[in-house]
Amino acid sequence: MPLTFHWFLPTNGDSRHVVGGGHGTPATASGRDRPPTVAYLSQIARAAEEVGFAGALTPTGAWCEDAWLTTAMVAQHTERLKFLVAFRPGLISPTLAAQMAATFQRQTGGRLLLNVVTGGEDKEQRAFGDFLAKDGRYRRTGEFLHVVRGLWEGRTVDLHGEHIRVEDAALARVPDPVPEVYFGGSSPIAGEIAARHSDVYLTWGEPPAQVAEKIARIRSLAEAQGRTLRFGIRLHVITRDTAEQAWAEADRLLDGFDPDTVASVQAGLARSESEGQQRMLALHGGRRDRLEIHPNLWAGIGLVRGGAGTALVGSHDEVAERIKEYHALGIDEFILSGYPHLEEAYWFGEGVLPRLAVQGLWRHPGGKETAFAAPAPFVPVAS
Repeated sequence: MPLTFHWFLPTNGDSRHVVGGGHGTPATASGRDRPPTVAYLSQIARAAEEVGFAGALTPTGAWCEDAWLTTAMVAQHTERLKFLVAFRPGLISPTLAAQMAATFQRQTGGRLLLNVVTGGEDKEQRAFGDFLAKDGRYRRTGEFLHVVRGLWEGRTVDLHGEHIRVEDAALARVPDPVPEVYFGGSSPIAGEIAARHSDVYLTWGEPPAQVAEKIARIRSLAEAQGRTLRFGIRLHVITRDTAEQAWAEADRLLDGFDPDTVASVQAGLARSESEGQQRMLALHGGRRDRLEIHPNLWAGIGLVRGGAGTALVGSHDEVAERIKEYHALGIDEFILSGYPHLEEAYWFGEGVLPRLAVQGLWRHPGGKETAFAAPAPFVPVAS
C-alpha cells in the first residue's frame, strides 16, 4: 500500500517561529504573526494539494478556530484535498454529527475524514459544558460512534446508553462515501474504543520502539474485535537539502523559545491528565540539551506546544529514511506540519516525496508526475 501524507491547517495562527499552545495552554504570541484567515489557510491548503498531500488535519479546542466551519470554507478554494476534521463527540448529538458529516461529503465531493478527539483537559471540557471525567468521556465516545456508524449505514438507531439516548434516529441521506474515522489515545480505555470503532489509529511521534509497542497493543485489541486497523503518526518536519541546513533551522526555532514561556507551558502541560501528553513530556523532560531522542527525531517542539511535540529533522534523504523506518513498523499514514506551514509544505513536498516516489512508496494522489532531482551545483556567473 502506498504511503499517505496529510498536512496541517494552523487554525491557531502561523509563524516563522513555533506557535505554542494546546492541552489547556493558550496559543503563544507568535500565533498572531500570520492570523488564520480563510485566505491564508486556503493558500496553505492549495500548496499541500499541489505538492501531493492527500488531506489536511484541522485541530479542535478553545485555542483555535472551529474546525467544521473553517474547513467548510477552505474546501471551496481547493479541488482534491481532503479535510481531517477534529471534533469532540460530547459537545454535539451523534445524530447531528452524522448529518453534518453527510452534508459535508455531498457539498465537497466526498472530501471529509473525521478525527475523533474524545476530550481535552477537564478544565477546558467544563468550559464547553462537559463535566464527565476522562473514562466516562471515552465510554460516551463509544456510544456516540455506535450511533453515528449505524446512521451512516442507513439504519434507524435506538440507543438507551449510559451517556447517550436516541430514539428512531435516522438520516434522510447517508454519506457517500462514508467518512473514515481517525482516533488516538494512549490510555487503556482509549485503545479499547479505538479498536472497536476506528479505521485509522493515530499516535504522536514517539521513538520507533515505543511506536512499535503501541501498534502491537492496538492491533491485538482490534483482532479480538474481528477488525483490522491502519496506523498513522503525527509529526512536525524540518527537511532541507543538507542535514546542516535542517539542524540550523531547528536551532533557530529553539533560540526563539523564551525561557519564561517554556517554563509556563511546561508547568501547564505537567498538569495534563492525558497519558499521551505525559509521554510527550517524558521525551525531553523540559531540558534543551537532549532533544534528539532518536536519529533525526527532535523533541524541541514539545517545549512550547502541547500535543504533537516531535519533528523529523534532517536532509531530504534522512527524513525519507526515517519515514521508511516507521513504515516498516506498520505506519501507513503521516500527518505532518512545520513552521511556517506554507513554506514547509513545499520543502517536504518537493524534497522528500519525490524520493519516496522513485522507491515506489508513494504516488501523487492527483496523478501528477513527480521528478526527483538532486540540487544543482552553484555555478557563479562571470561579470
